[in-house]
Amino acid sequence: MLNNLLSKPLVVTTTQLTMILIAVASIFLVFIIIAIIKMYKLKAENKKLMETNAFKDVDESYKDFTSGHLYGDN
Repeated sequence: MLNNLLSKPLVVTTTQLTMILIAVASIFLVFIIIAIIKMYKLKAENKKLMETNAFKDVDESYKDFTSGHLYGDN
């Protein structure tokens, strides 16, 4: 039986090859669509985070401490 399987050449028709390529392309198309959707969601979240107070100007109450005695700037 093994000899019988090995003696027949494995022939792939054009139709079978086309169906396989369409299936693979469909899978990659789904992955690309998912990536695009995630990119837009991340962009929207980034925009929302940039509008919060976390990235506003630094608090004005900050004092420069480098003029202390450790730096010999008396």
